Amino acid sequence: MPNLIVATSNPGKILEIQPYLASTLPDWQLQLKPKELEIEETGSTFVENACLKAIQVAAALGEWAIADDSGLCIEALGGAPSIYSARYAETPQACIERVLHELKGVSNRQAHFTCALAVARPDGSIALQTEGICPGEILEAPSGAGGFGYDPIFYLPDYHSSFAVMSVALKNQISHRGRAFQQLLPELVKLLGKRSP
Repeated sequence: MPNLIVATSNPGKILEIQPYLASTLPDWQLQLKPKELEIEETGSTFVENACLKAIQVAAALGEWAIADDSGLCIEALGGAPSIYSARYAETPQACIERVLHELKGVSNRQAHFTCALAVARPDGSIALQTEGICPGEILEAPSGAGGFGYDPIFYLPDYHSSFAVMSVALKNQISHRGRAFQQLLPELVKLLGKRSP
């Protein structure tokens, strides 16, 4: 069974990505990158960072690799935290608290999540890349205990729900990551589906 390396050391990321790939590439096994393989995210956009991660992991291991880079962009904060979403504060809870503090008294709560995906060949060249965007608003207080990161304060008016309240199946379908995978999967199946284990 051939490997598709997920360019992260975070097991939670594999759990997020697995549902999208399990039915479309059943002969491929997802694996985390080795922890000792450090990747510096020096890109200035989500796409650049996803490509950097995929390229470095693929080239280092000689395997196909997939990477994502995602984050929250808030209109009233000039697009912040953007590519620094995971590093906006020391913990996920502190990140939420910082955003809520910075938006205190601000009426414009418009925001969107972005997810960029990149797939690299074993030689480190980029084979595919795409980007998905999910618009929403920032709540004034967290709602729900599901999901992770900024999910409790990201509200989708059409669904009257934050990501943290939503079922995993619905979130997978409509989220920024879901939208990015909907664009990527048909091309990924063409690229990898016919490759024999």
